[in-house]
Amino acid sequence: MTHFEQELADLKNTLLTMASHAESAVRQAVEAVVSRDYDLAMRVRNADVVIDRFEIDVDETAIRLLAKAPLAGDLRLIAVTMKISQNLERVGDEATKIAKRARDLSQEPPLKLAVAIPQLAELALQMLHTSLDAFVNQDALAARALIPQDKQVDALNKDIQRLLADQMISDAETVTRCLHLMVVAKSLERIADHAKNVAEEVVYLCEAQDIRHAGKAAKTASLPGKGSQEP
Repeated sequence: MTHFEQELADLKNTLLTMASHAESAVRQAVEAVVSRDYDLAMRVRNADVVIDRFEIDVDETAIRLLAKAPLAGDLRLIAVTMKISQNLERVGDEATKIAKRARDLSQEPPLKLAVAIPQLAELALQMLHTSLDAFVNQDALAARALIPQDKQVDALNKDIQRLLADQMISDAETVTRCLHLMVVAKSLERIADHAKNVAEEVVYLCEAQDIRHAGKAAKTASLPGKGSQEP
């Protein structure tokens, strides 16, 4: 292994360590919500600085390696690593938001309503884990298969938002607690969005094809008066 190859491997390892911290932060934040654990919520909130530091380390290393990358594939890998790092940092931010709501909820009476926060969290985290596995294995097929799963997360989030809105209407005393849980659900939905972003970057890495806005472009082209026209 050349010195450049070793540095590239170290960059990937740093990214994967960052990913592990981000996944753990989300799991702990959700656990703090479910178990009403104030101390755990505060630990998650305070640990966000670690994920931020990882993003800086990834960027600094990646920028240094860009000047050395001899092949187009290496350039794509370095660029994709930086973009995945950005998404992981935002996952960490969402975990912090969840932790703040967990802190506040722990000081309120329990809400006597079954809310599918754990199920939503599991879906979002599974997407994140699968997208990172696809990166490690450079598996474009797995990445493409993951992308439609975002719709399932969106649907469950909408169900949760609707349930909580109905609860607020029926019992005004629960408004604050319901609003906290709405924010938690929305953060989990955004984590799934970041997992989808990672999957799209994996496709770009493997196929040199940017599919981030492919769906929007197809919809726009299908609208009357849109898309290419014969002169």
